[in-house]
Amino acid sequence: MLFLVAALLLLGVVLGTVAHAPLTFSVTAGLVIAVWLGIFAARERHGRRRSTSAH
Repeated sequence: MLFLVAALLLLGVVLGTVAHAPLTFSVTAGLVIAVWLGIFAARERHGRRRSTSAH
């Protein structure tokens, strides 16, 4: 529960910051985060396939 409260607080701070940032910066930051999450998901999927085939 504490984690959820902290996450919502952080989300509020980030959204408040984005509201005052220029649109180009917000879009660029969003694209960087999306690419990072895509790479992370691909690595996780690849790692899970490798570990399950070894068992």
